[in-house]
Amino acid sequence: MAIRAAWMSFVGGATQGQIATRLGISSAKVHRLIAHAQRTGLVRFRVEGRPTDCLELEAALIDAHGLASCLIAPDIGAAGVDASIQAVAELAGEHLANLLGNASVSQVGVGMGRTLKASVDLMPRIQRPDLRIVSISGSLTRKLSANPFDVVQHLAERSGGEGYYLPVPYLAESVDERDMFLKQRSVQALLERARASDLFVIGIGSVEDDGHLIRRDLISRDEQRDLIASGAVCDLMGRFIGRDGALVRARLNDKAVGLPFEAVRGARVVALAGGAGKSEATRAALHAGIITDLIVDETLGRALVAADGTQRARSA
Repeated sequence: MAIRAAWMSFVGGATQGQIATRLGISSAKVHRLIAHAQRTGLVRFRVEGRPTDCLELEAALIDAHGLASCLIAPDIGAAGVDASIQAVAELAGEHLANLLGNASVSQVGVGMGRTLKASVDLMPRIQRPDLRIVSISGSLTRKLSANPFDVVQHLAERSGGEGYYLPVPYLAESVDERDMFLKQRSVQALLERARASDLFVIGIGSVEDDGHLIRRDLISRDEQRDLIASGAVCDLMGRFIGRDGALVRARLNDKAVGLPFEAVRGARVVALAGGAGKSEATRAALHAGIITDLIVDETLGRALVAADGTQRARSA
């Protein structure tokens, strides 16, 4: 009834009183049904187009970093990282549906992160039962519990495709443990499958306190201090890089289990990030040279363009 009431209201343009009469229920119940439809995602609104300012930022970033495409989610008028992630998710969810709805993509390799998970959660449902969704990084925490930002299952539900998990931690506790995981035939087979993906969709992580590595206890405070001391500013597919986009000499880089970012070089790689706090991490990820398509919010986009302008001025 919620779906029927929503169709009558948003498509048919009927008032709540008219819907109540047609369905033989009270206006109060119609109000509750429509509210339920909106709250549970049965009704979604889409704004066509983006402001000119955003289009100009997209063009500047494409030119500066040799991207195939860039999408900037407009400022939604609220402050904070959560608002930035929401804006990116609204834009990226629709874009992912279009990408994965294309029959030329038979397999997608996916990373993890808050922005990526939020985008998948808002992705319109598509019917791709033939689609394979493969995790490119460990799907577990060090405690061997499910990683809350792993998106394989969510993406499989949204697409109707088949998900493949990498049943190891995002980061091993030691080099010996990493080697033990990598020797497993099932892990080797899944990593080889992941390498063969037609498309990769990844998040961009930071090593700061507000990043998911710290917030979800994926690394310790001592490991965070070691990363910062080594010059690391970005977590790119479980590897840690500095401002120049190169791997840093941090102990954690010897404990990564998933697919290294060098393995996806030359493929189509869509990267998502939200929040001005991701500026340094995103610039580092762009300098790594693997990202072909970027989706960020307007605040982050402006910070990236400003940093590019400062860099060019220094070079001159």
